[in-house]
Amino acid sequence: MKNLKLITLFMLFVLASCGSVRVNADYDKKVDFTQYKTYAYLKASIDKVEISDLDKKRILRSIDEAMTTKGFSKSENPDMLISIFTRENERIDVYNNNTWGMGFGWGWGWNPYWGMGMNSAYTTQEGTLFIDIFDGRSKEMIWQGEGSGYLTKNTDKKDARIKEFVDKILEQYPPIKK
Repeated sequence: MKNLKLITLFMLFVLASCGSVRVNADYDKKVDFTQYKTYAYLKASIDKVEISDLDKKRILRSIDEAMTTKGFSKSENPDMLISIFTRENERIDVYNNNTWGMGFGWGWGWNPYWGMGMNSAYTTQEGTLFIDIFDGRSKEMIWQGEGSGYLTKNTDKKDARIKEFVDKILEQYPPIKK
């Protein structure tokens, strides 16, 4: 019964951690981000991303929504250029739930067994989305955001999951200087 409670608690923790997107951002500390008002995409760079065209559209639509919400607009002559990059890997988590010891076992008498337990392995697809922002004139990178989390193949949930990735990453842009 104790093992069942531990397994249940662990599974709840795993499911909760799968739902979140872990984010990180880095930027050029010498850049004045208040000067940027317009953006466009680096088409040549985005064309090289090795994901389906449908997923690219989902990502770019989500970026457009987030940037518009922040007050930025698309332009033919942009202040900044946006590029994306993705990476996918398989995450395998193995859990060993052994219990060791000697003592009284089931029913009457002595239990001579040294350990009983279960090994559990869980495999999930984990993806990382990078959003890179470059200065439109100098073409130098000024900001990079990264988000990692589990992926879904369920097409009904893809839009929401990709939007979650993009929104969490772009929460970090523009950076707040301290």
